[in-house]
Amino acid sequence: MNSHILPLIALVISVGTFFTYVNPNWSGTIVETKAAIAADNEALDAVLLYTDQLNKLSSDRNKIDPEDIDRLTIFLPDSVDNVGLILDLNALAARSGLSLSNIDVSSNTTATNASGAPESTNPLGSADLNLSAVGTYSALKTFLGSVEKSQRLLDVRDLSIKGSETGVYSYQMRLRFYWLR
Repeated sequence: MNSHILPLIALVISVGTFFTYVNPNWSGTIVETKAAIAADNEALDAVLLYTDQLNKLSSDRNKIDPEDIDRLTIFLPDSVDNVGLILDLNALAARSGLSLSNIDVSSNTTATNASGAPESTNPLGSADLNLSAVGTYSALKTFLGSVEKSQRLLDVRDLSIKGSETGVYSYQMRLRFYWLR
């Protein structure tokens, strides 16, 4: 009889152990741990992909000539730097024989795309620079040619000319300059 009771007690103990300890741990803690490991593996794969892309972009950037990067930084700076722009425009005007006065900067709060429609994802910021100038017509042509060939991205938005009998005219200009946000 003892030979039949001992295996029966072992079976009851093993079934009880399974339902009280093994099954809750297997379906609870172990499943959660496996899910956490899978999420960590996905994050690790994303990090590896990110570092590969970062290394590729870094090597591509290192292939670019530093002088070209400097020219691009001047063409489209990463900050407004309206004081530097005003100084550059004043130097261009002085070389062309034009006298600048009444310089006013007004920022555009809404970014616009090429068609002028508002665009919330546009990485470019822009501001308008209103200038008053006095000089001859040839000085204005020289100044506008210099602005056109300037290293900084500028648009002449408006230009109005007041005539005079002496050959020295008054000009009102609105220039738009850009920068990266």
